[in-house]
Amino acid sequence: MKRSLTLFLLVCLMTGPQFLNAQEGYQPSQENLENREWFQDAKFGLFVHWGVYSLMAGGGDMGIAEWIMHRKEIPIEQYELLPGNFYPVKFDPAEWVSLVKEAGMNYITITSKHHDGFAMYDSEISDYNIVDATPYGKDVIGMLKEECDRQGVKLFFYYSQLDWHHPDYYPRGNTGTH
Repeated sequence: MKRSLTLFLLVCLMTGPQFLNAQEGYQPSQENLENREWFQDAKFGLFVHWGVYSLMAGGGDMGIAEWIMHRKEIPIEQYELLPGNFYPVKFDPAEWVSLVKEAGMNYITITSKHHDGFAMYDSEISDYNIVDATPYGKDVIGMLKEECDRQGVKLFFYYSQLDWHHPDYYPRGNTGTH
């Protein structure tokens, strides 16, 4: 670790401050600056990692839940069976948002789509989502967004560009096919 830090600092000294500013000349918009300030001041919020991988969290696998397909080398064909068992009938967006407010939190960030490619909203891109691929059939992200708006809590989304489920993901051969 010390060696890596020393090398990094050496490169910075040799190349000057332009090395540290990859976007030289970039000027953020006023809206961007205001959003940064809001987020910095908000400080306290809730991050919800939730998806079909939640069905497999347990038995000592809690720390790898959203990576379970990859870490346990679960074939895609098996993993694709999970949505058929995903039925979160106890999901209550009003209760979630109320608890967030009671705790003094200012925002919620929720996984809208993780690396497994399963969308927690009604996606127009793929049927591999909570509305089309589960018996639950409801858009939990849309429901949560409506409730956050109603109760005045900001909502942010974690959306992974990686998509192990999509055939164009490279290298698909390294995930879920062992």
